[in-house]
Amino acid sequence: MGKLKAAPGPHSIHLCIDMQRLFDEGGPWPAPWMARVLPTVERLVTHAPERTVFTRFIPPQKPEKATGMWRAYYAKWPRVTRNVMDLSLLRLVPELETFAPPAHVIDKPAYSAFTASALQSYLAEMGVDTLLITGSETDVCVLATVLSAVDLGYRTIVVKDGLCSSSDETHDASLRLYAQRFNVQVELTDAAELIDSWRPDP
Repeated sequence: MGKLKAAPGPHSIHLCIDMQRLFDEGGPWPAPWMARVLPTVERLVTHAPERTVFTRFIPPQKPEKATGMWRAYYAKWPRVTRNVMDLSLLRLVPELETFAPPAHVIDKPAYSAFTASALQSYLAEMGVDTLLITGSETDVCVLATVLSAVDLGYRTIVVKDGLCSSSDETHDASLRLYAQRFNVQVELTDAAELIDSWRPDP
């Protein structure tokens, strides 16, 4: 089975993190690799669109509406708040937006997809036990989501060629972290192996 310990089972979903126009070329927070990994992510979504969940990172309306250190964060980035920004930037990139529905979309206000969102209740309702993770960025929102998934006990499979970042160094460091410190709880694979082994129910 290559890098996977076993084929993903029938209770798996593809969790695609924050592939939004906000992080695409021309957006205020561009992840330069997004265009490069997008065809890979799209192939995986096409394999099972009804078993795909897209997340979207949603900033507050204005810095004062944020809590704790997020207020300082948005004081630094006031142009990426909803009162100021072009709200179309919150949408998924066009290549993926066409899949929803049947893909499901969940909004979140923080790095981890599990923080203050409907994700955990949705996964419980669907009986999900395995997450196949792609998205943006490897070393920020994807990292936070992977660690949350580990804490919650999900089988967590990270699709290496389905991730993008704005930093080669910390992208590589994140993958080494999974391989060296979380090798029992995090599996690394590529999209070709995953598509070959994953047989989702209709």
